[in-house]
Amino acid sequence: MINTIIQGVLLGGYYALIAAGLSFMFSVMRIINLAHGSLAVLAAYLLLILAQSFGISPFLGLIIVLPAMAGIGFLLQRFVLDRALRAGQLVPILATFGLAIVIDNALFEGFGANTRSLSNYIGTLSYDSIELPGGIYVGELSVGVFVLAIVVLGGLQLFLSFTSYGRAIRATSEDPDTATTQPGELIDHGPPLRGAELGGVPVRRAAVEAAEVAAVGQVEARREQGRRPAPVGGQDARRGGEGGRHGRTRSGGATVVAVTPSAGAAIGRRDR
Repeated sequence: MINTIIQGVLLGGYYALIAAGLSFMFSVMRIINLAHGSLAVLAAYLLLILAQSFGISPFLGLIIVLPAMAGIGFLLQRFVLDRALRAGQLVPILATFGLAIVIDNALFEGFGANTRSLSNYIGTLSYDSIELPGGIYVGELSVGVFVLAIVVLGGLQLFLSFTSYGRAIRATSEDPDTATTQPGELIDHGPPLRGAELGGVPVRRAAVEAAEVAAVGQVEARREQGRRPAPVGGQDARRGGEGGRHGRTRSGGATVVAVTPSAGAAIGRRDR
């Protein structure tokens, strides 16, 4: 039982490492890349070609394959996904599905249906194991992949949380319209705003405070409505309607403050 759990955790690290790019792409650009697995297999075949034809170790081959796959990803985004996104959210899914079919059939045509492996080019790492207490053995390669997954996912989290570029990526995933709008575009007249400030107040802090004001206004409006007696007759009903209107006005004004940046960004994008 314990051995099964340990092996499952190690296998989960492998899947987490593979899915990191897919999850990152979906969270930022809202694109489900159905060709993600096919691109990973393509990278593995490129390593196999380097090992078979040039005798390059797969670990050293990563120095060549990783930039090459980054270039393929850039071209895919520039010439396929960007254009597909303009046609709607379903088109990128269909485009990546078709790309996956093309890659799979091209690999099948070039390498056949036989199973290929890089184990012959990484020495004893493919079958060496580590003995744990209780007579449990885990593969060194599986442990290495699990550690690599922790490093990659942890580094990605630190990058997104503590760097300006990472925070910009998170902002884009939350609100693309506002994140891609320059601060000076939020108003029609006057000089451009300095840096990321709105009237001397940082835009991020202003948005947070506006959201807090909106929340407080809505809570107060609900409390006011709860204290009013039930309407009886036309006069009381009319008064209740007025009180409800006042409550809605109070919360609505705060909501306008919170929504203004997004509305301005949308108007700016439409005018352009």
